[in-house]
Amino acid sequence: MAVIPFGAGTSLEGHLYPVREAISLDLSHMNRVLEVRPQDFLCVVEPGLTRKALNEALKGTGLFFPVDPGADASLGGMAATGASGTTTVRYGGMRQNVLALQVVLASGEVLELGRGVRKTSSGYDLKDLFIGSEGTLGVITRLTLRLHPLPEHVHTLRVFFPGVEEAAEASYRVMAAGLPVARLELLDELAMRALNQYLEAGFPERPALFLEFHAATKEALEAEMALALELVREAGALEVEAAKTEEERRRQWEARHQAYWALVHLFPGHRFVITDTAVPLSRLPEMVRYAQRLLGDGPHREHPGPRGGRELPHLGPRPPRGLPQGGGLRRKARGEGLGAGRHLHRRARGGPPQEEVSPQRARGFFGVDAKDKGPPRPGGAPEPGQGA
Repeated sequence: MAVIPFGAGTSLEGHLYPVREAISLDLSHMNRVLEVRPQDFLCVVEPGLTRKALNEALKGTGLFFPVDPGADASLGGMAATGASGTTTVRYGGMRQNVLALQVVLASGEVLELGRGVRKTSSGYDLKDLFIGSEGTLGVITRLTLRLHPLPEHVHTLRVFFPGVEEAAEASYRVMAAGLPVARLELLDELAMRALNQYLEAGFPERPALFLEFHAATKEALEAEMALALELVREAGALEVEAAKTEEERRRQWEARHQAYWALVHLFPGHRFVITDTAVPLSRLPEMVRYAQRLLGDGPHREHPGPRGGRELPHLGPRPPRGLPQGGGLRRKARGEGLGAGRHLHRRARGGPPQEEVSPQRARGFFGVDAKDKGPPRPGGAPEPGQGA
C-alpha cells in the first residue's frame, strides 16, 4: 500500500490524490524550528513547518528564507516538489536552498543526505535526487536550509506595454544585461483584468512586468533602476509605476500570487490546466509568442529567468472532451512547438539534448519501481506515494 506524505495541502497539481488505495501520512504537526545558526546562514526545521512560519521565527536575525511559491506551503512539501517562486530569478528555488535532508525510506532506513556547508564534493549528491521526487523515493523528515540577509534597499515596479511580445522582449533585455533583479514576472492583459475584478486592484489592463530589485546600498539600487528603466523603455514600455510604500509592495506581490484564483473567478464553471515551460533565455520572446498563439484568449503568466513560463488554458465547463485537447496543449507548451520535443533543455554550446527520464528508464537508473512509483519494498514494506 502506498504512503502519501501530506504537508499543507496547497498544491494545485494533484500530488496528494492517490491512484489507488493509500495511507496519507500527515506531517503537518512536525512543524518545529529545530535550530537557527545566523552566523552560518542556515537553519534546521521539520517538514511540516510552513515558509511563512519560518520567516516569522527568523525575525530579529536579519535573515530570511526566500523561496516563495505563493501559497503558505510546508517546507517538506516544497522540497519534495522542487518548489520555486517569484524570487527564484535572484535566490534560486528549493534545490539551491536546501543544504541537507533527513529522509526515511520505505524499508525504514534513515538517510542523512548533504551537509550544512556551502560547498562540498564528498560522496554522491543523493540529496538532490530527493528534491523534486514528490514523495516517491522516501519521506523527508528534516531539512537544513540556506538563509539570506534581508535586503537593505528594495524597489518594486509595474511596467506596462502595448503587447505581450514587447513585455517578453523587455524581460529578456533586463536578464541579458546581468541586472541582479530579485523578482521578474509577466502577466498578460487578461490576467490583469482578472486581478482588477477579483481584487479591485486598479491596474491598467495591459500586459505588464512586475519587477523588484534588492540592493545593499541606495547608490547601487539607483544605478540598477536607471539601467532597468532604460531597457524597458527601449523595448516599448508605455507606463511605469513604482510601489511607494511597503504595503503597496506587499499588495502588488499578493496580487501576483492570487492570479490563478482571479482567473478561475473570471471564468466560473470552467476547468483549468496548469503547465510549465522551460526554454533557453534567448528564446523567451519566441516562446511567449508561441504560447499566445496556442492559447488564443486564454490567460498567460510568465516567470522569466530560470523558471520559464506558465500557461493556464481554460477548457470550458465540459472537461471530458476538452481534457485531451488540454493535454495536447500542455505537450506543445512544454517545447514541441519550439523544436524541443521531449527534450527539456540542451547542453550549452550545442551539445546533445537531455531527455526526460521515463518511469521505465528511472527503474534502470535508480532502482525505482516504475509500476508502483516507489523503490523496491523489502519484506513487503509500504512504498512511498506522491505527496506534497
